[in-house]
Amino acid sequence: MLAVGIVTEVFAPHGERAPGFDVALCTDRPGPVPTDVGVPLGVTHGLDRLASADLVIALPWADFRTPPASAVLDALSAAHERGALVAGHCVDAFALAAAGLLDGRRATTHWRFAELLAGRHPDVTVEPDALYIDEGRVVTGAGAAAGFDLCLHLLRREHGAAMANAVARDVVLPSHRDGGQAQYLAAPVPEDCRDERLAEVLAWARENLHQPLPVAELARRAVMSKRSFARRFTAATGTTPHAWLRNLRLSSAEELLETTDLPVEEIARRVGYGSAAVLREQFVRRRGVPPRSYRRSFTNAP
Repeated sequence: MLAVGIVTEVFAPHGERAPGFDVALCTDRPGPVPTDVGVPLGVTHGLDRLASADLVIALPWADFRTPPASAVLDALSAAHERGALVAGHCVDAFALAAAGLLDGRRATTHWRFAELLAGRHPDVTVEPDALYIDEGRVVTGAGAAAGFDLCLHLLRREHGAAMANAVARDVVLPSHRDGGQAQYLAAPVPEDCRDERLAEVLAWARENLHQPLPVAELARRAVMSKRSFARRFTAATGTTPHAWLRNLRLSSAEELLETTDLPVEEIARRVGYGSAAVLREQFVRRRGVPPRSYRRSFTNAP
């Protein structure tokens, strides 16, 4: 039920920047479908609905150790062959693997079942620490709440940072989370923080990204020692001040690249990097492409 909630929430309407998508739940046996919380879902669409889908997200199911029905595997393969983007959340990597979609590819799943997936499908390179693995038209995501990371990545990849950021803000999540499943005990960076003093500092930092923003200055504004600030920041957000700022700068740079025609040098200045070269280095390391290539992917700006 968590997976269903994540997908339907992320792809639902979220204002003008994210008007929503045509989302349909499908099953090989339409009708009441049992869930792990004891409340059945009434699913009316059969597998034929996959024939017109641009994106197919296979969701986890309790009996994942048993391969799905051949009709399900055939429908997943057919969707992939006709060009649809196929993604698997959590243990549904097992279904994608059974359909042969992960052969020769990297994939991830819930860390608890990564060894089982690797043992059953030796042609799949399983990376248990990843939040998601993007292999082009096949994408796999880690377990439980990492479904948000998978879905936001798909939004960002296909429709840009502005839409992904708008949805992330609406559901009170970071639009992009670095790291792997080792973070599963840590809370994601919130848009809003319950610690009042920290919340004020976070809000001020968002408005002043063009400044250097050393931790000492953030601690001073929170009226704390540097050590106490770092400890309370990590306890409240699940990440360090440096990592939070880096992600905020990169997310802001993405949005400016998409929505303005500002030179990369000016964008670097506005988000707090000393030069376009520094922004480019961070962008390539964290996002995989240089800023100008990212801009060409999502806009017609020069």
